Amino acid sequence: MANSDPSDVSTPDIQAVTRVGQICALFGPRVPELSASDVADRTGLNRTTAYRYCTSMVQAGILERGTRRGTFALGPLMLDLGALALGRQRVVEIARPHLQKLRTAVRMTAVLSVAGAHGPIVALVEEDTSRVVVMTVLPGTKLDVTAAQTRLFLAHADASATEDLLADLSPVERVRLEADVRSAREQGFSFVRPPGGPTAVAAPIFDANGLCATVAILSAGDIPDLSPALEHLLATAGGLSDELGAARAAEV
Repeated sequence: MANSDPSDVSTPDIQAVTRVGQICALFGPRVPELSASDVADRTGLNRTTAYRYCTSMVQAGILERGTRRGTFALGPLMLDLGALALGRQRVVEIARPHLQKLRTAVRMTAVLSVAGAHGPIVALVEEDTSRVVVMTVLPGTKLDVTAAQTRLFLAHADASATEDLLADLSPVERVRLEADVRSAREQGFSFVRPPGGPTAVAAPIFDANGLCATVAILSAGDIPDLSPALEHLLATAGGLSDELGAARAAEV
């Protein structure tokens, strides 16, 4: 009996893997549970097919039954893999004391994000609790194009890797974002202050291979004197970059 070629994967198999990835990507800090109907509505699958996928993924440990009747949540396999993936990122391992020092110096919440499949994902958060209003963001949050950290990822990523983030923008929004991204690349940091929203300032972190993460500080309102806060932020990003070997790589 001839051995099958391991590279000979059928189209249905590839489509099934793609669907599993699409379903997993629907979950997040603000979407911990979904029903099969929710999955069907968001992926374009019919409800019977969506339910079959979800139950099969439960058997594989990718999903588990949710707390509400008829719902599903990310399963133990995904939690283990997510922890392993973040644990392999050296920047996450060494960043916490840097973020704690930054938080204390500027009295703002410090956030570290790393690259995900569809944009940056929050990996570490050090909350500033010295003020009445505590700014925070949940680890695991996928940041959208309005985030200061996302603009830095766009500034240093290949165009092919960023198209998904830009796909839903109108032409006017895209032009405005491209200008913000260009400014972030030239300045070496990104500053976002939406009307009525929190202020965020972010700086890039590099390793020997290029951009590997971003660090940001969050304020509930305006930052009266940006210069000292920005100085601390850039020093934190620079210190992490040096520790990760970016300076040594630049010298080669």
